[in-house]
Amino acid sequence: MRPVRWVVAVPTDAIVDLTETGSSLRANNLRIVETILESTTVLIANRDAWKDPWKRQKIENVAMLLMGALRAQEKVGLKMNVPRSGLDAVLKVLPAMQNPTISSLSEAGWFSLEVIVDEKTVRELIPVLKKTGASGIVEYPLNKVIP
Repeated sequence: MRPVRWVVAVPTDAIVDLTETGSSLRANNLRIVETILESTTVLIANRDAWKDPWKRQKIENVAMLLMGALRAQEKVGLKMNVPRSGLDAVLKVLPAMQNPTISSLSEAGWFSLEVIVDEKTVRELIPVLKKTGASGIVEYPLNKVIP
């Protein structure tokens, strides 16, 4: 749920703001006076539209894309190069949604790995990957994650 809160701002007496993390409030030296309500985001379909197969498919597609965007907020992609000698060690420490993608590089004995991981774990994971033999590690944001 996202809280909607009263905040104090200068030179106004008060403002109402939709906050999720509160970082913009802190950045502007604002303080929460009162939470008015907490809300959640929902997708609502018209009953008649839901009965129409073409419209229903469009609604389901929008829902899938929205859920993918929400999932992507918690994930990042990692790419890295790994020598054959370090491949097993890297695979043991790599969490993944499924299994990492492994491709051979043009230089014999080297592989490229790509994986999607939880963003909250990547700070601890990258140094471990480096120690186990990975190099050329690239972290990148995701727009959507569709399982």
